[in-house]
Amino acid sequence: MSARLRDHYRKSVIPALRKEFAYANVMAVPKLDKITINMGVGEATQNPKIMDGAARELGQISGQRPVVTKARKSISAFKLREGMTIGCMVTLRGTRMYEFLDRLVNVALPRVRDFRGVSTKSFDGRGNYTLGIRDQLIFPEIDYNKVEKVKGMNICITTTAKTDAEGLSLLKHLGMPFAGQK
Repeated sequence: MSARLRDHYRKSVIPALRKEFAYANVMAVPKLDKITINMGVGEATQNPKIMDGAARELGQISGQRPVVTKARKSISAFKLREGMTIGCMVTLRGTRMYEFLDRLVNVALPRVRDFRGVSTKSFDGRGNYTLGIRDQLIFPEIDYNKVEKVKGMNICITTTAKTDAEGLSLLKHLGMPFAGQK
């Protein structure tokens, strides 16, 4: 089984990027490496049951069981001890990565209220893109009635692009709705 977005990448994105950046070799064309979804749940220090809901929802969104992250060191100002659970994360690769990006671009982001596109300023200088989402309810997999608390998440799209311009062009061709474009 092949993802729809992967087929689009192979058929139209690779030739377009080769033409745009004049790559001599097909292997030099940037591609998606992985997508990391991180959900930090700071309130889990006071109420550990919130963490169960966050992990369940992240699993529904990604289609993969999340890893629970723990605090590396104690911070007394945040009432945080070393080893306490403070969040969960998922790393997507391969078919699941393409399917998640397809759902994110075509289903979830258009459901954001007053959505005008994502910022082009969220690149890290090496072609990787990070996107912050304020609530998990934009994903259709989440049942509104079972949500105890609205939680946000960070989505980091890691590419093999060397520069931000290459990463921006790759994501534009894959359908990412950047602000200020048609």
